[in-house]
Amino acid sequence: MALVAVGVSGGIGAYKAVEVARGLQKRGHDVAAVMTRSARRFVGEVTFEAITKRRVITTQWSPGANADIEHISLATEISLLLVVPATANIIGKFASGIADDFLSALYLATRAPVLMAPAMNTNMLEHPAVQANLAALGARGVRFVDPGAGYLACGWVGKGRLAEPDDIVEAADRILKPNGALLGRLVVVTAGPTYEDLDDVRYIGNRSSGRMGYAVAAEAVRRGARVVLVSGPSSVVPPAGVELVRVRSAEQMHAAVQPYALDADIVVMAAAVADYTPARRAQGKIEKTDAPLELALVRTPDILATLGQARGGKPKPVLVGFAAESGNPVERGRQKLVRKGADLIVANDISLEGAGFDSELNAASIISCDHVETFPLGPKSALAALILDRAETRLAPLTT
Repeated sequence: MALVAVGVSGGIGAYKAVEVARGLQKRGHDVAAVMTRSARRFVGEVTFEAITKRRVITTQWSPGANADIEHISLATEISLLLVVPATANIIGKFASGIADDFLSALYLATRAPVLMAPAMNTNMLEHPAVQANLAALGARGVRFVDPGAGYLACGWVGKGRLAEPDDIVEAADRILKPNGALLGRLVVVTAGPTYEDLDDVRYIGNRSSGRMGYAVAAEAVRRGARVVLVSGPSSVVPPAGVELVRVRSAEQMHAAVQPYALDADIVVMAAAVADYTPARRAQGKIEKTDAPLELALVRTPDILATLGQARGGKPKPVLVGFAAESGNPVERGRQKLVRKGADLIVANDISLEGAGFDSELNAASIISCDHVETFPLGPKSALAALILDRAETRLAPLTT
């Protein structure tokens, strides 16, 4: 049985934290509730005490011996700090290292994994300050259960509502009781398109939805891996339990992948990374004229080739690339396998109707140096499982 600190901050979703606490108990975990002052305006601490059978912690200044260091004591005992709901305010405190209440002090003091379930108004969630704070926390290893889209308490319809309690419990349980063939492994997955900005209004992009990469990330989480998902712009909901790094351009994706790839066991480059980007980004908006518009494009960083060169003859990471081709995808995939120094190439024909970009289905060939395996048209989740099956066979034994 693991001890989970459930931090409750002041959002309308605070009442759902009660369901989360109960769900954790059903999974065999012990729960200690920590409530901010604002959270107590939405739900009473007596409710949590009745559920957890523990005193609810609401302040750093409780009277009694050693009460002033209670956050240190709890920080060393817990196996997970789960914040639900995570408001813009508590996210900002965690990101900035502010410790002006028990919950924020607990975050700084603990070395347990941290999982946050953000919930707020759509505009607040999309504000650059909040996005920067989320990115900063993600870079430090904080994991998130992404908010859902739908009817919000403020009356708006959009993204920002708290994830379902069952999904939050499932994400927490995966951290607490990991299992599967990839337990103890780090898997890095890239997904989605990249957008290469021409000016402040226009960009060069492609039709990739990110579904294939997200399916691989979800499958790796199910197998017990620590998963870093580096995603270009995508509307697909990230799977629970991943460490999500959002990027926009090919250069940003290249920079985001490098620090993780050094320690990764498997890297799956499912993203449709732009091959070219404007040589210069125009300031403001390029004004329309009657004359033709000429654009100078330059090559973007080749992320997979860079990883292949950096790996050299070492056994890790196992490198999986993708080749979305027209004409003869298998032959082009073979060429790419050699050129990039990859272990596997997943090649698919973009002209095949009902498969590929922005579809739940795909058909592909998985190419290695001595074998080609055909996957007929089917769910991307099934293809993701097959890709990881083949990558697992190439893993070096874990060292202790």
